[in-house]
Amino acid sequence: MTARVLPTAGTTSGPVLDVGPVLALGGDTMLGRGVGERLRDDPVAQVFGPRLREVAGEADAVVVNLECCISERGERWPDPDKPYFFRAPPRAVKVLLDLGVDAVTLANNHALDFGFDALADTLDLLDRAGITVVGAGADVASARAPRTLHVGPSHVTLLGLADYPAEFGATPTRAGVAFADLSGGVPEWVRIALQRSDRPVVVMPHWGPNMVQEPTRIVRRAARRLIEWGADLVAGHSAHVFHGVEGRVLYDLGDLVDDYARSPLLRNDIGMLWLVHLNGGVPEQLEAVPLRLDYAFTEVADGGDAAWARRRFTRACAALGTEVKDGGNGRLLMRLPERSASGAEPQGTRTAAPE
Repeated sequence: MTARVLPTAGTTSGPVLDVGPVLALGGDTMLGRGVGERLRDDPVAQVFGPRLREVAGEADAVVVNLECCISERGERWPDPDKPYFFRAPPRAVKVLLDLGVDAVTLANNHALDFGFDALADTLDLLDRAGITVVGAGADVASARAPRTLHVGPSHVTLLGLADYPAEFGATPTRAGVAFADLSGGVPEWVRIALQRSDRPVVVMPHWGPNMVQEPTRIVRRAARRLIEWGADLVAGHSAHVFHGVEGRVLYDLGDLVDDYARSPLLRNDIGMLWLVHLNGGVPEQLEAVPLRLDYAFTEVADGGDAAWARRRFTRACAALGTEVKDGGNGRLLMRLPERSASGAEPQGTRTAAPE
């Protein structure tokens, strides 16, 4: 990673030299259906543009939410009310590697779209490619297990969880995802996983409804609990549109690549790549890089798309008490609040979530 000079968010003291490792986070990465067809039909097809790959290359590690299984096997999950099923071809693994992906979370509502055989293939293919998996596994212990990720000279712990669907949840004798019912609060197993870690923890929850502009009450309550229990960064996904940042919570990363229909109001064709700058392994600064999602292809946004992303993100963050600075080159910059000795954020640095 090349050191860059970054303006300091929330102050007027000018730029600071950032030389710490960088963790890149991408939201919903759907390589099935229309994206998968493109990968099957064109052996040299790219789904990530050159400028996006260049930005991702600035990071020491890249983590995404893989919103599909990767397999040639399996049958659709037997749920008559489930409308969407996403399965990518094995070539999708190379697509992830070409972007520099080091780890994925599979804690989401599509990991078991084509059943247990397809999930087993996904886990095997990713393991053989050297891509760490969090949030799913052969049984409940492996699905819930935190994983260590090397980010340059630093190490962070990744923890994945999904608040739906319950039927995808792993059991002691069955594969599945790390299910966490958040409707009544965050489950105890999450607290135990957080407090056992001796490294900074990044939690990646798949939570809340699709196609909403802001986090729900349940999501905000769960986020506050995760921070209180020791999470150093919470990076959520599910809504298909990016949300604002509150304290150390990125409520929704938005989408990274897909083939979805576009909402002219919500603009789910505009996403973000998130560059988290670490200091001693602890997230300290955040850059958001606007992206433009076309059908099965994503590139760094420019022009009117980038301006729209900047306006919407700045407003969304302001509503949560977070100031956004211009980081140059179309990037949006925030300095994350410090942690107290107890791990909680200092009073006054973030707006309390409603009960």
